[in-house]
Amino acid sequence: MTIAPERTAVRVELLIDQRWFAVCELTDLIPGRGVAALLPDGTQVAVFLDRAGRPYAIGNRDPFTGAYVLSRGLLGSAGGRPFVASPLLKQRFDLETGRCLDDETVTVQAYAARTKDAVSAQVASAQVA
Repeated sequence: MTIAPERTAVRVELLIDQRWFAVCELTDLIPGRGVAALLPDGTQVAVFLDRAGRPYAIGNRDPFTGAYVLSRGLLGSAGGRPFVASPLLKQRFDLETGRCLDDETVTVQAYAARTKDAVSAQVASAQVA
């Protein structure tokens, strides 16, 4: 009898103040859609998973309207650059840099994002302790 290998949780982590912070499980994300997450300091971020499985995160506040809605935007790409289009006024924000593709004077905070096996992270932190 063969036993299936145990499945491990995979987390999406953001680089905050030079430390990786888990914001959600990878299974919480649907490719092409976003979710809003709250950071420890109260900042809202919009977290996305592209169709290739790569995570991205930018500030959730639309600088043109002040509404916290970028997580509800539509993903796309322009010139090979991934972006999210605001659901309100449709301005496009580069998911890697936070730069507005429609008004270069406007940006939102962009965060480094990665996926991490939760079990490996627990083992590593236990070894450090």
